Amino acid sequence: MRILHYILILFLVGSCNEKSTTTAPTGEENPTLIEKVLVFTKTEGFRHNSIENGVTLIKTQASSNNFEVTHTEDASVFNDDNLKDYKLVIFLSTTGNILNDNQQEAFKKFINNGGAFVGVHAATDTEYDWPWYGQLVGGYFENHPQTQEATIQIVKEDHPSTQHLSSTWTRTDEWYNFKDLNASTTTLLNLDETSYEGGNNGENHPIAWFHEFDGGRVFYTGLGHTKESYDEDAFKQHLLGGILYALGR
Repeated sequence: MRILHYILILFLVGSCNEKSTTTAPTGEENPTLIEKVLVFTKTEGFRHNSIENGVTLIKTQASSNNFEVTHTEDASVFNDDNLKDYKLVIFLSTTGNILNDNQQEAFKKFINNGGAFVGVHAATDTEYDWPWYGQLVGGYFENHPQTQEATIQIVKEDHPSTQHLSSTWTRTDEWYNFKDLNASTTTLLNLDETSYEGGNNGENHPIAWFHEFDGGRVFYTGLGHTKESYDEDAFKQHLLGGILYALGR
């Protein structure tokens, strides 16, 4: 009887140890979610020859920052069934009217349901006949002078897209003038119009901004016209920071 008693105790102890081992969480059992990002580059107006460079850069950034990129110029992907799989949509130098009424409605619903949006450069040269989009992206392109060097003032230094920069940033790009700017956005970068020729927005000339709009996070940068931008370390970090902000990181 004493031997049976010891055997029973050993059995119970072994069972407890086995249970604690099998229920303990591990990293393998809870892998980090890879978020899906849609990069859209359809153009109905001017087409930037830097688009392919931008797509390549974002795909490279995705591989080391735990998100997955799908690149397309097919507007039919803007439907409820497809968009529900994505966390973020990026308009990379899109131009003109690129979505029909049904596609616009699906995109709006995506934002309303908490989807995020990033606009790069000519994303503000897009969908002029859709006021909701103008408020989302934060303004519309009006015109630009020739590509030249200019100085940017860093307005908000603690944002993921600007925290790597000093108080000013001098670089060469195509500097947009804007109309119908959304006053609810928060300016990240402001152009110093005294540092170049052709600015017409005055002292308040935002060139990158962010806001939360109609359910979603939004980041826009007017930088990125040139192919060289996508090889520039400071710009690459600026763009990645905007993407990570939009993803809520």
